Amino acid sequence: MRINLSKRFTMDSPLKMDNTPVYQVDLDEGILGKGNKNGTILVSDKITDPEERESIIKHERIHVDQVKRGDLDYDDENVYWKGKTYPRSEMNEGSPDLPWEKEAYSKTDPFEKY
Repeated sequence: MRINLSKRFTMDSPLKMDNTPVYQVDLDEGILGKGNKNGTILVSDKITDPEERESIIKHERIHVDQVKRGDLDYDDENVYWKGKTYPRSEMNEGSPDLPWEKEAYSKTDPFEKY
């Protein structure tokens, strides 16, 4: 965040704030978290370990960023990564071998169970 106190003086704020809304909700079996296109993050309400919850949030923030950059998009039938279509019916969602997951796993330290 840049603060402009006058036309001649600007400075970067020393505060790094992340205002990504995170909600704990009942997710389908096997789904620990989800980064939504609207910028929100959902975490399974079955997650009780704070370290595991934080790990999931960090991972899903990568997906939210991928959507903001325009690299990742999805609908009910497909996932779109950098212009390529991946039918949901032909993939194991969440697999670390998927290109958008590779980036997320490489930038986070996944919790052992995650």
